[in-house]
Amino acid sequence: MSNTNDYVLGTHNAEISRLGLQHRVWRPHMLDAWQRAGMTSGSRVVDIGSGPGYATLDASEVVGPDGEVVGVERSSNFLSFARRQIERREISSVRFLDCDLNKDALELTGFDLAWCRWVASFVANPGILVRRIADSLRSGGKVIFHEYQSYATWRSIPASKPIDNFVAEVMSSWRASGGEPDIAPALIPLLTDGGFKLLEVRPLIFAVRPTEFMWQWPAAFGLSNSQRMADLKHVSQDWSDAVQREIAALSANPNALMITPMVMEIIAEKVADSSAGDAIIPGAATPA
Repeated sequence: MSNTNDYVLGTHNAEISRLGLQHRVWRPHMLDAWQRAGMTSGSRVVDIGSGPGYATLDASEVVGPDGEVVGVERSSNFLSFARRQIERREISSVRFLDCDLNKDALELTGFDLAWCRWVASFVANPGILVRRIADSLRSGGKVIFHEYQSYATWRSIPASKPIDNFVAEVMSSWRASGGEPDIAPALIPLLTDGGFKLLEVRPLIFAVRPTEFMWQWPAAFGLSNSQRMADLKHVSQDWSDAVQREIAALSANPNALMITPMVMEIIAEKVADSSAGDAIIPGAATPA
């Protein structure tokens, strides 16, 4: 977990499990966006930053045996997990590329659709990411992003100082690693300057109770990431324990609410060659 080349959130097996829960929570919103963007039987799809491959598998079911899905990922642990799932299901329409989006060209062309969820927040240069996505798509191809617009909207009711502190620490740790949690405001002009036409932009933010399935998304992240930050010595164990106790107390309160971090859903269409591929977000680290 102390590997400096690891993702800021880790790629360990517990994180794979948490990502599975997160994917199940967000799956209805993902499938709705895919449908509105036109993903269908026979589509060619690239899953940018595919992680353990949960969305990749869902895309393979949508496009069927006549389509193609390519998952792009750099974590060997994530790739190993994803490939085992594909082999176990004997799916022939899916393949994975071992690719570091900060450094490597995708070498993909002519795809109908690109899916990118919570990736732009973590790459060193989102401008290069936009360029690589544009190069992978055919003219008229579409990209769908789910990226954070305002991470600090994450609040609890009743108000909680440990939760507020945790949210601030998460944002600080992502920025220290070269990412930007509130990436959507910078991503949108990169797309429009880079040969894309915006088709839909909508905020996704929810007020959820402990009995609702979506509650498990922020709760599970708070439990796992507060401990990871303590393990990495970014915070004290006492600090982490306080966050975890607060999440447990809120989860036991039937009248509690969690206001989730605001995600921006962006659907854009490639209409021209990109000219903004080398744009750099101020304050972001350049690729090594």
